[in-house]
Parts: sequence; structure tokens; C-alpha cells
Amino acid sequence: MTEAGVSSDSAEQGWASVTIANPYGSIKLRTTEQGIPLAVKVDAAELHRDPAQLAGEVLRLCQRAAARAGLAKRKEYEEAGMSPEMLARTGLPTEADVARQEIVEEQDYDTEPQSWLRTL
Repeated sequence: MTEAGVSSDSAEQGWASVTIANPYGSIKLRTTEQGIPLAVKVDAAELHRDPAQLAGEVLRLCQRAAARAGLAKRKEYEEAGMSPEMLARTGLPTEADVARQEIVEEQDYDTEPQSWLRTL
């Protein structure tokens, strides 16, 4: 499972970012709440992969980050007292939506590393 967190990078600017990594920690991203990458860190070993596979994994991580940020925003609205009807109209994902998306991703895409060896 990937790790992710939603953090406010700038209270003055009013925007938040999401940090996420692949299961092995070899690809790490910081994205906007919409999943637009702000920073990408890729271990050298990952650069030996097929470029299309690497790009696909970065794109999936961006999509996952956006889904988790949407879930965090939904929880924020819920805690603020927004009604279930209004929450449904926002289009923000539920926990079940995010979990279902992540399960499908894990089944559809081979995210196993090409090698268990890491460069030092």
C-alpha cells in the first residue's frame, strides 16, 4: 500500500499539497489537491525501467493523491457539519470509492520492482 498524507504547505496562500510514494518508496511525489505534480523524486534504480511504465506509475500516483486529497476534503466538510446531501453533490470521493479505486489499480497494474537490488 502506498503512503500518503495531506498537508497544508502554506496557510497564507490557502493551498494544500499531498505527498505520496509507491509501495517501495522508490518514487515519491508531492502534488496539488488535484493531483498535479509539484515535486517528483525517483530513485536511480527506477530510471532503468521502461519509460512508459515509469510514466504510468507516476500518473497513477498522481491520480491516487488526488483521490485521497478529495477524501480528506470531504471529511473536512463533514466535520464542519455539511449535510450528506450536500456532500454527495460535491462529487468528492467516499472512503469506499477510494478503496475500490486502489484495489482496482493494484489488480490492474504490475507495480513490482524490476529488481530487488538498490543502488547505493
